[in-house]
Order: sequence, then C-alpha cells, then structure tokens
Amino acid sequence: MTLALLLTLAALAVVDSTSFGTLGIPIYLLLSSDRSRSSRLLIYLATVAVFYFLVGVALMLGLATAMDAFGDVLRSRPAYIVQLVLGVGLFALSFRFDPKRRAKLGKPERTFEPRVGGPRVMVLLGLTAGVLEVATMLPYLAAIGIMTTSGLATAQWLPVLAAYVLIMILPPLALMGLRAAAGGRLEPKLERLRAWISKHSASMLSWALAIVGFLLARDAAVYLFF
Repeated sequence: MTLALLLTLAALAVVDSTSFGTLGIPIYLLLSSDRSRSSRLLIYLATVAVFYFLVGVALMLGLATAMDAFGDVLRSRPAYIVQLVLGVGLFALSFRFDPKRRAKLGKPERTFEPRVGGPRVMVLLGLTAGVLEVATMLPYLAAIGIMTTSGLATAQWLPVLAAYVLIMILPPLALMGLRAAAGGRLEPKLERLRAWISKHSASMLSWALAIVGFLLARDAAVYLFF
C-alpha cells in the first residue's frame, strides 16, 4: 500500500464528505435541533457511516471475486485505456452541471429541507439519504475500484474503508464540537453555510465529477505512460 494510494483515497473521501447527505443534511439537522438533541444527529451520521461501510464491504467482496476471475483482464492495458476514457468523460461531464449553464437553460433549483424526528426517523433519514446517493456516490465507487485493482488484502482494505467512511462524517462532527464550544455565536455562521450549500449544490456536484474524473484518469495515466 503506497502513500500515493492513501492520498488518492483520502482526497476522494474529502470529496464525499461534501455531499448533501454527509454535510448538507447534517447542517440542516444541526440548525433544526437544540444541543440537548444532538444525539439524534449522531444517530443519523452513524446510520450513514454504517450504510456506506456495508455497501463498501459488499462491493469489495464482489469486486474481489470478479478480480479473481478477470484480474488479468482488468489490469490489462485496454482496461486502463477504458478507465482513462471514463475519467476524461466524467471530467467533461462536470461542465454540464455548471450553475451558470443551468441558469441559461432555465432549470429550477432543487431544495430539500429535512426535519428532525425521533431515533427511528433519523435512522430512516440516514438510510434514505444513503440509498438516494448510491447512484451518485462516484468518489466512493472510484475509491472501491482503485482499492480493488490495487490488489489489497482484506486485512488492508478493511481498515482503509473504515477510515474513508470516518473522514466522510468528520466535517459535521467537527461542526457539532464547534457549536457546543461556541454556543449561540456559531448559529449565524451555520445558517450562512446551510444557505451556501443549498445555493451551490449543483456546483458541488460539478466539482465532484471533475475531481473523480481527474483521479481516475491520473491513476490510468500513471500505468499507461509512466
């Protein structure tokens, strides 16, 4: 396991930590609940983390089986060419989600206002957010693919996967700590952050596609040309 691999996975985890499910919804929940109910946000974050981790384990085991059968093919030059094309394609696709371009096309902005409920509601909200983001969790899928093609043993990728998921939920945990330490002084800043995330959600998706595309293309380019 190389430092370059760990840095690539860490970069993908940071991108994943800015998604609506891992940052946007927690900020809404943080603003919608008092400090005595912060445990409900923890339930939500724990649900999201466990969901992502279990999905990752399932994908790693499934991809590991595929690697046993088709490992030579997936590590071949044609496979890396396909990965390079996919990375470049995702990078190009990111420009389609540019907010200015969406405004020119007259597409309305989408908003989502989750509400705080009991523990069961928080678990359901976490599962719903996870399921809805499965199709768009490109950084996570890219990380799974990179770990699989790197030929890591289970004892290696399992803690790396757990660390990846932990990085994903670190920003809202840090905000919870800051809120507890700063009291009401942090509320206006959180409200501005919530409004910023809502306004720039399309831009965040565009950047996520661009970063994932770049990392996939870079990984393939290293194999093909260096």
